[in-house]
Amino acid sequence: MPECKINQNKSRCNCTYEPCSKKGMCCECLRYHYGNGEFPACLFPGDVEKTFDRTIERFIKTYQERGKWW
Repeated sequence: MPECKINQNKSRCNCTYEPCSKKGMCCECLRYHYGNGEFPACLFPGDVEKTFDRTIERFIKTYQERGKWW
């Protein structure tokens, strides 16, 4: 299994939650958020991510309204 490229992942991470201990560790981030009925920041446009509402319902609503990912 390839090693996690934490620094490379961090450079693409749009998460604005600064005390996050999972930045750059995508598998940990996904496990954490999915376990809480959420999606990670990288699946939301910046303006929505900043609300910290990362629920699946918000994801669906955002993409129904915008019709695109970003």
